[in-house]
Amino acid sequence: MLVATLLTNPDRPILDRALVENLRNAWGGGAARWLDPGIAAEFKLEAQPDTFWQVWQDLQTIGVDLAVQPAEGRRKRLLIADMDSTMIQQECIDELADEAGVGAHVAGITARAMNGELDFEAALRERVGLLKGLPESVIADVLRDRITLMPGGPALLATMKAQGGHAALVSGGFTAFTKAVATRLGFDENRANTLDVENGALTGTVMAPILGKAAKVDALLEISTRIGITPSDVIAVGDGANDLPMLQAAGTGVALHAKPAVQAQCAIRVNHGDLTALLYLQGYSRGDFAA
Repeated sequence: MLVATLLTNPDRPILDRALVENLRNAWGGGAARWLDPGIAAEFKLEAQPDTFWQVWQDLQTIGVDLAVQPAEGRRKRLLIADMDSTMIQQECIDELADEAGVGAHVAGITARAMNGELDFEAALRERVGLLKGLPESVIADVLRDRITLMPGGPALLATMKAQGGHAALVSGGFTAFTKAVATRLGFDENRANTLDVENGALTGTVMAPILGKAAKVDALLEISTRIGITPSDVIAVGDGANDLPMLQAAGTGVALHAKPAVQAQCAIRVNHGDLTALLYLQGYSRGDFAA
């Protein structure tokens, strides 16, 4: 048995009852269940519709996301999340680069790396090299003044933790940021790269080994084993090419506002919803959300 989930941006509750019922009827689905009026609904299906991707594309044009997945086992016990442009709305290295006066140049490299056009490790080393001499104190300034949480993140963490879930923030960014974001949101653990510092300034290098796409999969597998579950019990979320193997290894991999090259290889794509989409995809209703 499968379940189809339709959802949209909670700030624009445009999901129409007629749209949901028309699609349910066209696909021969079960009774619609509203997870949040105007924002998220679902219905059961016997099989994946042949028209799925055409309908998905049509719904994208009106601001609605659509996913079809197995109904059984969709509530997960482990959340593995990317940080930059996923749990927060910024790319930390771009914000540091802006403080160093090379923001536009570094942002261009970041965009290409996240779309899979550049080798992640080489691109990271190049960008970090451009930060040489930046005072370490700037990190605290960026965290305070520039970093904002992705909408829906606090509800996602609180709800999964309230249900006994474990949460890990696994980033190709930097520990100076993941530690702060993980503490703020309630992650159980965090992993990232460490910027080298000498005499109060960034040296332009990063400690080896670099946490890239392989390390994200390793984290998923290691944490799953440690807490006694399998990868099928994991929901993972990310947006960049370095997240792709992690998304594919998880029981549910969600490409959130992801780069085109990433979306092309992911079955579940959320382009309009926020991080609460991960709760709706697991079958949680708004009334189930933890405070």
